Amino acid sequence: MPYLSLEEELRGNSYPGRGIIIGRSEDAAHAVIAYFIMGRSENSRNRIFVADGEGIRTQPYDPAKLEDPSLIIYAPVRVQGSNTIVTNGDQTDTIFEEMEKGKTFEQSLLRRGYEPDRPNFTPRISGLVNVEGGMMKYYMSILKREPAEMDQVNRYTFQYANCTPGVGRFIHTYMSDGDPLPSFTGEPKPVKIEGNIERFTKMLWESLNDENKVSLFVRYITLSSGEYVSAIMNKHQIQ
Repeated sequence: MPYLSLEEELRGNSYPGRGIIIGRSEDAAHAVIAYFIMGRSENSRNRIFVADGEGIRTQPYDPAKLEDPSLIIYAPVRVQGSNTIVTNGDQTDTIFEEMEKGKTFEQSLLRRGYEPDRPNFTPRISGLVNVEGGMMKYYMSILKREPAEMDQVNRYTFQYANCTPGVGRFIHTYMSDGDPLPSFTGEPKPVKIEGNIERFTKMLWESLNDENKVSLFVRYITLSSGEYVSAIMNKHQIQ
């Protein structure tokens, strides 16, 4: 299977929107998670990532400029035991709460649909990484609007196990810039995961469109112990 270059994918797309990357590090020792957000409006760009317990949340950089918080203020990453949940909206909380009740990742998302941001109807993208016993597996999901003029939600879930070192999958909300924004299509893209957390974070941040990028989160989880290191990049806080 040909694995794509993340650098080329990101440099070649000025507006993939919000993106999730999950895979296994080149040295086979870590599960890798990355999540980025981009924005075109002042409200979307007025955000930063901040640590929140074992996860992160978004918050306004300038509270005085915050307009509608409903789709931009949420917890993108939460940890539940051996599971790390990452999403592009408040469905992070839905997954966490429903899995606490014994439901699966896929079952947890049956309560949710695409975002109500007409005319874009932004897909909800989600991922879950399980690290246990020195092994990893992960899931990805996209909830998107049926292209025809109806309110149907199309639900797609993907599971990956026996993860190959140095490779992963990449899913994002939009295929490209546009008006309205065209939703992501197809399966999560097979991509290369290269370098340690410092190198990987630097490559991702520098590859995102400089005008539209807002924030980036990267985490490397050690498979043997479950311990992790994380990196956060916020455009507003970088001089």
